Amino acid sequence: QERLVESGGGSVQTGGSLKLSCAATGFAVFTCIMTWYRQEPGKEREEVASMAADGHATYANFAQDRFTIARDVSQNSLYLQMNKLQTEDTAMYSCAADCVGLPHLRGQGTQVTVTV
Repeated sequence: QERLVESGGGSVQTGGSLKLSCAATGFAVFTCIMTWYRQEPGKEREEVASMAADGHATYANFAQDRFTIARDVSQNSLYLQMNKLQTEDTAMYSCAADCVGLPHLRGQGTQVTVTV
């Protein structure tokens, strides 16, 4: 069964870094469009970064130059390295997969809290 499980969230001070992981089972991440989203309470979900099957990455403006999306084929996982974190980065981060022949998949998310 297809599944995504995120980990790596936590609490960090302003300017700090975190690396989020998204482990996939039941399908191969390199065959899909993989996306990191985030959502704050009461706000709409927003896209953070996405990686196409060919490895091309795109970033939201706020993530450019601070965040890096990557994948590991051997681990069948997606990652998000986040540097220079700010309080406005506080949110629930989740990963999603859009694969041919499968419904849209999304994990439960991992909380990121940035404090001053």
